[in-house]
Amino acid sequence: MIEIERKFLVKSEAYKSSASLKTRIVQGFLNTDANRTVRVRIKGENGYLTIKGKSNTSGTSRFEWEKEISVQEADALLLLCEKGILEKCRYEIPVGNHVYEVDEFYGDNEGLTVAEVELNSETETFEKPEWLGKEVTGEIKYYNSQLSKKPFVLW
Repeated sequence: MIEIERKFLVKSEAYKSSASLKTRIVQGFLNTDANRTVRVRIKGENGYLTIKGKSNTSGTSRFEWEKEISVQEADALLLLCEKGILEKCRYEIPVGNHVYEVDEFYGDNEGLTVAEVELNSETETFEKPEWLGKEVTGEIKYYNSQLSKKPFVLW
């Protein structure tokens, strides 16, 4: 239940040619408290309810609990979410022994593209593709919960 990930900006669209999957995501937050977030997500044909705890000092690790729910339940919960529903397409790109998840944002976050890679430990090594840009792990403004409050268009 501990999520370990690193987050990067993306400097080109070269990742798209290597993507094994592309999925539309709509998500909102029932709670964006600094110590915990409660997220509602529709990813493709599935709904999810996710609770995330506060990140550690480096921003690489935090508690995460996720439960699949019906799309109808997710739709109903999205109506209760705080202002700032996010829309994005997620591309999954296999690179070495890992899969990068690249999120291309729309709406008020259009122009922002972020890649994440999940790891088994904070010290695990991983291959960095040429389209990967600056690391933004732990930079709170790039958290989805914060993008819903202060979108990229306002930076």
